Amino acid sequence: MGVLERIERVPPWGIEPVPEDRRVFGGLDLGVLWGNLGISLLLPVVGALLVPALSFREALVAIVVGALIGNLMLATAARIGADTGVPTMTLYRAPLGIRGSYVPTIFNILQNIGWGSFELFIIAAAAAAVSERMIGVGARPVWVILFGVISVVMAAGGPVAVVRQWIRRFAVWAVIASSAYITWYMLSNFEISAFWSSTGEGGWPNFWQAVDLSVALPISWIPLVADYSRFARKSGAAFWGAGLGYFIAHVWFYSIGVLLVLGRDGDPANPEAFIGTMLAIPVGFVALLILLVDETDEAFANMYSTAVSMQNIAPRASQRLLVLMVGAICTALALVVNLVQYENFLLLLGALFVPLFGVLTADYYLLSGGRYDVGALYRRDGAYWYAGGVNWALVAAWAMGFLTYNWINPGTVSWWSEWMRGLLGDWLRLPTASSWLGASLTSFAVAAAATVVFGVVAKGSPHARRFGVG
Repeated sequence: MGVLERIERVPPWGIEPVPEDRRVFGGLDLGVLWGNLGISLLLPVVGALLVPALSFREALVAIVVGALIGNLMLATAARIGADTGVPTMTLYRAPLGIRGSYVPTIFNILQNIGWGSFELFIIAAAAAAVSERMIGVGARPVWVILFGVISVVMAAGGPVAVVRQWIRRFAVWAVIASSAYITWYMLSNFEISAFWSSTGEGGWPNFWQAVDLSVALPISWIPLVADYSRFARKSGAAFWGAGLGYFIAHVWFYSIGVLLVLGRDGDPANPEAFIGTMLAIPVGFVALLILLVDETDEAFANMYSTAVSMQNIAPRASQRLLVLMVGAICTALALVVNLVQYENFLLLLGALFVPLFGVLTADYYLLSGGRYDVGALYRRDGAYWYAGGVNWALVAAWAMGFLTYNWINPGTVSWWSEWMRGLLGDWLRLPTASSWLGASLTSFAVAAAATVVFGVVAKGSPHARRFGVG
């Protein structure tokens, strides 16, 4: 069967396992998908947050360390999706129970709508700046609506069509060329040696906070990655395609943000300032135009995966109708809400999804031997229908990891960090966390270890069903 025929046979797939004959993605497909998702206007903006508190050398090391940690997790999650043919939120039915999986599903829906809205916000801001320069008219609302419609059409078409018909043929080559030009310009015009070891004013972030911020971007994709890797022909292709594709783009574009801060006046650590910095580069508006058109794939991924996540709760709902509804919500939010404060959002996402993935990894590889009974994920009388539909033991393991993350790095949202310090320090009497601890790795390890302990103890108990562990 030819590739085009196989593509045509892939419908708007819900949450049922993708059968072998409809898994069409190879390593190159997933590599260009995740590389393209990593080549984003957002990553330089986040990278800009690392300096001048850190020197360029320290920031680069933090970026690479965070990219290694985050993309290893992303690749592992992609592999589990390819092994099972099941989307991410449905996979969490195994460790948490069918109803227990609804909790991360709701969080994932909220984060995807937030990201989708932010993507449309930044795309429209960039498009308005370019059109203002070229024709004297910004018309940001028009761009929000236009790119909202484009993203909805892409999401309704599904990942196979988007990767094969858009990203592999056109988008990835254009963005590589524009990104290479930006990099060449910076390396040719900025005196990198002058700020290699120098630091500036400000105490945030320190090195491990910077690592957590670097980990946050690939971690934010873990709740989505199996939605795409389930279409992979081989699990190894899913692992290396997702891991390497996003790793390269991750390090590259975080570094661009750092260099733009250190090499030019101003503060590109917010979307509008970053757009202005890009426009100041010779022919930068052309590179920016290419990047903003390519940015639609991030909005597409957020909208598509929101619909798939909703189907974990309402499997009979029409995926295309859900995509239309989500697209309308994201477009409306991008029109009326100022979305420039988001770095704290990244850290809160890390606090949720890093330990959650620790639970899944430990349950899949250590408690289940690297294999799930996929059919039982969909049956209320199956192996994963725990007492009340919730595996409370592993929900507790997730909560322990979440609290560990906040003990080490509660973020910079004042009311949240104060509440966490009161809970963990004043009430639980925990000592102040050491500055060398990384919240991501530590919370992952705590959640994974608790999963193994709770799982082994509960499965050996004659009251296992009462505890919620089957």
